[in-house]
Amino acid sequence: MSLFPALALLGGLLVAGAASADPARLELGKRVFTEIAEPQCGACHTLADAGTKGEVGPVLDALKPDASRVAAAVTNGIGVMPAFEDLTPEQVEAVALYVATVAGQAK
Repeated sequence: MSLFPALALLGGLLVAGAASADPARLELGKRVFTEIAEPQCGACHTLADAGTKGEVGPVLDALKPDASRVAAAVTNGIGVMPAFEDLTPEQVEAVALYVATVAGQAK
């Protein structure tokens, strides 16, 4: 790979990473986690940033899942966790980004 395409690829990844940390998307993700999803994520999961202390599912601060793992669990369900079929793709993406960004970042 020549230097120019490699730099273009790196620049694209950095821009994509910056866009993924958009505060509005993170706020939507927090709202999905704490309010919108039914049942609410915090009923089962502990996540310090969200102020939740659920004891059924994994402690997300300890697990520190990446966004793709969260999105897969929310979309398909896993173990006793149901698939959240009522969430829009935008909401799934936002909650996945939120959890992946804040998990383990105790304040």
